[in-house]
Amino acid sequence: MTLFPVAPQAVAGPAACLGIEPLTLADALRVANTPGFDRWQEQVQRTGGCSDPIHLIGQTVTRDRASGQVLYSYSTEHEPGGRLRVACGNRRASRCPSCAWTYAGDVYHLIRAGITGDERMGITGEIRQHPGVFATLTAPSFGPVHNRPASGACRCGSSHADDDPALGTALDPARYDYAGAVLWNNHAGDLWRRFTIYLRREIAARAGLTQTAARQVCRVSFGKVAEFQKRGAVHFHAVIRLDGPDGPDSPPPAWATLELLDAAIVAATARVSVPVPAADGFPARVLRWGNQVDVQPIGSLKGIELTDTAVASYVAKYATKAAEATETVDRRIGELRELDKLPLPAHTRRLIEACWDLDAAYPERKLAHWSHMLGFRGHFMTKSQAYSTTLTERRQVRADYRARQERHERGLPEDLDDAEGSTLVLAHWTYAGHGHTPGESWLAATIRRDLEANREAAREALTDLPAPDDWEVST
Repeated sequence: MTLFPVAPQAVAGPAACLGIEPLTLADALRVANTPGFDRWQEQVQRTGGCSDPIHLIGQTVTRDRASGQVLYSYSTEHEPGGRLRVACGNRRASRCPSCAWTYAGDVYHLIRAGITGDERMGITGEIRQHPGVFATLTAPSFGPVHNRPASGACRCGSSHADDDPALGTALDPARYDYAGAVLWNNHAGDLWRRFTIYLRREIAARAGLTQTAARQVCRVSFGKVAEFQKRGAVHFHAVIRLDGPDGPDSPPPAWATLELLDAAIVAATARVSVPVPAADGFPARVLRWGNQVDVQPIGSLKGIELTDTAVASYVAKYATKAAEATETVDRRIGELRELDKLPLPAHTRRLIEACWDLDAAYPERKLAHWSHMLGFRGHFMTKSQAYSTTLTERRQVRADYRARQERHERGLPEDLDDAEGSTLVLAHWTYAGHGHTPGESWLAATIRRDLEANREAAREALTDLPAPDDWEVST
């Protein structure tokens, strides 16, 4: 392969046509003309086009334990740059779309297994007969915001387009309760925890049983994801299911019906409250769920349009999002003055500033630390213990599949079982950095788009749920 230097001015025209910086294109050409480029491409493809791969230096040797014969050896010595690149594993789509896609796939299978079962993970299809709903719990109003109501006209008198940046922002910022909004986000996890407690109480009461007696015959399982509305408030989407006492493998009692579960969810939501004491001039508050509670039966049980695939796809999609809907940053803010350097919408900036204003009054809530998340400090995807499989198990399935592929490529038996002690693997790895050069980043993004285009189209085609804006609070 012929190497040649590339001057940025020589690629200015082509760079403009491709929509990238000349220096980036020059660096991409340098990478493409470097010995080992084909292997570099192969590494990046194996990471899925990861935006910020981890660089490792080291070696591994696989020996037959009985004979000591070397079955396989590998060293990064002959890799491009002497390094092996592995995926970063970041779940945030704003940080690494490729790894976020993988995470979303794991969440999809986890959620769907809790609706339809997964024989490979030991969850039978009988779970389809268990009462299950898709519930959406929202935040209350903190003041009127620009929206797109059914009437078509916002309170401001305008009919906003879907992409209007004004959507979700306060009609009157001076009267909007920014402190209440970030405190609500900050306590959203507490609200959910109390909701699950009240839900179990409501189910027991409607069944005419004590809570202890109800637990002995019925179990509540759930998988949920948090999503930010455009106004900057968190809401939760959850698959909630009734099982027998032993979880997915045991049938619920006859009294555990969809109607009972629906009524219990609505009643439990109304009962939940989290008190916030007064502090440093800030008034005491009682945080509650919003009035908008949507509960829909899942189609795998009743044959309606809300299918199990659609629910799982929807939950997986938002498991990789953070607060991007509000155009906030995806990294922690060290000092408030950093906001002057960031192109933040005014509404989002006020929410972040509210976190810093409240931080000293409620130090245990770490509001400034979580200001980039508008106060929210919970996990974006959580589930009850017995809902279905786990993300660790899903990752292991993928790892086992890749291991079988690698054994096949190396000419080793595909059913080689290290657990039986037939082989000994000696490995040594050292961290050597992370990331790409500008040209490598552009090439990796191209690889990622090629890998994901068809899969993304297939996933979106399966999602037939309403857009999240349909759940926006307008008052």
